[in-house]
Amino acid sequence: MVIEFGKEYLRELYVNGKTADKKHRFQPEIVKAYRKTVLQLMAVFRITDLFTMRGLNYEVLQGDKAGISSVRINQKYRLEFTVKEVAGEQIITICTLLEISNHYK
Repeated sequence: MVIEFGKEYLRELYVNGKTADKKHRFQPEIVKAYRKTVLQLMAVFRITDLFTMRGLNYEVLQGDKAGISSVRINQKYRLEFTVKEVAGEQIITICTLLEISNHYK
């Protein structure tokens, strides 16, 4: 899957393991789990492959977050993203990462 970073802090966390944005600083174990989750998303060919990866707890959100999907980073945090498929000679799924959110807020 092709990954796009919808926000700069998400790209910085993935590439550098930290971000200059003070609002989006996370504990090292959260950053490590986030990077692992992004790698797992990159490894799949189709969004349907996420259903078999039980640890990610893939779900399509509803209500005010309709059209957004999420996977778990850990028990407390999830990674929200949108998915679009581009048809050409082959179908390429582009996953745009939107937010790391506290699942219980």
